[in-house]
Amino acid sequence: MSDEPLGIDELLERIRAGYERLGPQEARAAAAEGALLVDIRYAELRARDGLIPGALVIERNELEWRLDPRGSHRVPEAVDHGLRVVVICNEGYASSLAAESLHRLGLHRATDLVGGFQAWRAAGLPVEP
Repeated sequence: MSDEPLGIDELLERIRAGYERLGPQEARAAAAEGALLVDIRYAELRARDGLIPGALVIERNELEWRLDPRGSHRVPEAVDHGLRVVVICNEGYASSLAAESLHRLGLHRATDLVGGFQAWRAAGLPVEP
């Protein structure tokens, strides 16, 4: 085992190997089955590109606080650790790191959207201004 630090690309590869990521159509289907879509993009990107209808907006720096079912600052949707969460960032990189962090909190059904919001929009799925 090497003492060399991981680069971000290797880290993402290892993290993503630990769960199944969803494409845009799969994320939409998961939401229809009760999964919580969580948009972690910052305000400027949401204002520029729009929102996914029904997605819960939680900026990245608040994600763990808001989705921990045992946390004092949780959102009402964070009812238990069995919650299916699909994290959405702009292009599908930060969301992978966020999903891994949610796994560490016991939210083992957390995943993310391959290609992020941009892939959702490119697939022609609904976006609100």
